[in-house]
Amino acid sequence: MDTLLTQLPALLGVLVGTLGTILATSLADRARWRRSQSVRWDERRLDAYVAFAHALKESHAVALRMTADLRPGSYSHPIDRDEGLARLAESDGRRTIVWENLLLLGDEPTVVAAANWRDAIWQVERLARGIVDAPRDMSENLTRVNEARDVYYRAARSSLGVRAGSVEQSAALRQALLSRPSATPTGGTTTDDG
Repeated sequence: MDTLLTQLPALLGVLVGTLGTILATSLADRARWRRSQSVRWDERRLDAYVAFAHALKESHAVALRMTADLRPGSYSHPIDRDEGLARLAESDGRRTIVWENLLLLGDEPTVVAAANWRDAIWQVERLARGIVDAPRDMSENLTRVNEARDVYYRAARSSLGVRAGSVEQSAALRQALLSRPSATPTGGTTTDDG
């Protein structure tokens, strides 16, 4: 019995050491798994944000081409109305699919910003489709699109933890819009966005 009592502290030390090792390994594995999951979802979130931006830009580019004749001095190459409508229909399908990914993976500020950007582009699309009459000055519509895009990218970058400064384009595009030499019939100037 004396032998057991003298060896008991050593046995308890081995037992505590073994339990500590198991606990530390378990916690390290759990932390590694969480980091892995975080990276995995960040990658998918990035893919969803980029796919949505591409789909919106595609729709917007087609709408700009369809409305090029309404914007003297436009850099957009005009497109036949029927071809433009077909391309808008295709891009709408793609945009609808990537919107669902954005809803699933995006955080609330990014989804709200995405919806606002989409709505601003819809105004240009409605004009391209002939649903609404052309405004006196399209620069307001284009400025809204550019500003909404900046808000979207700011929200997406924040969601992904990108901290590399601003990438806003609307101020520069607005300045280009105002400094264009071509004037609209109402005296304003128009240009395409970036």
